[in-house]
Amino acid sequence: MFIDTHVHLNADQYEEDVEEVIQRAIDANVKKMVVVGFDTKTISKAMELVEQYSFIYGVIGWHPVDAVDCTESDLHWIKELAAHPKVVGIGETGLDYHWDKSPKDIQQELFRKQIRLAKEVELPIIIHNRDATGDVVRILQEENAAEVGGIMHCYSGSVETAKQCIEMNFLISLGGPVTFKNARMPKEVATKISLDKLLIETDAPYLAPHPYRGKRNEPSYVPLVAEEIARLKEVSVEEVAKQTTANALQLFKIQ
Repeated sequence: MFIDTHVHLNADQYEEDVEEVIQRAIDANVKKMVVVGFDTKTISKAMELVEQYSFIYGVIGWHPVDAVDCTESDLHWIKELAAHPKVVGIGETGLDYHWDKSPKDIQQELFRKQIRLAKEVELPIIIHNRDATGDVVRILQEENAAEVGGIMHCYSGSVETAKQCIEMNFLISLGGPVTFKNARMPKEVATKISLDKLLIETDAPYLAPHPYRGKRNEPSYVPLVAEEIARLKEVSVEEVAKQTTANALQLFKIQ
């Protein structure tokens, strides 16, 4: 059994065929999926999906790229929804210095607020980091995020930074890029980080693994991520599936 720990089934790309996409995932032995909502529209859709499917769980938060759009009432709404028994994390939150829609100081302030919110509702934090590693790690340390821990989602950083994050109670999640031929750092992380600290995800519809690179990703492809990790670690796919599933169930406190 596999768990896709980060998928956007609430994205417009699935508007026409979400039921078929979910069925293909089940057929591929992806028995649980965690849908991430990161703004008003996607959070609302994520909540609909967790109500509709017993094996779908939700993570809700506000994306750093859109930090300028987030109001105090949005944060209050997220806090209220976090009481739902199938909401299992806060995020994705963090920092994204690649796009310049939201100034860095506004991103950082919202990131801190969501870490505090996660601690208040006692849920793990799902971290988005793009071109901002130093500030992400610093803020996690300053805000004592280790209290709730969480996930470094679609991790693309170094082994050294991964170890820093693990010390703060975070798991390292690998997605499609680990299967890319030239993805040196994710492959190194997959090789050197202990399996009990790893998760697998798709981030679908984005970042489809090889051989689907450049096409729409979907949760049925998460076994391809597990296969590559198994190859790099020289263990069976079954072992990767078993351990990453156990890691996810424990972190999200689900059966």
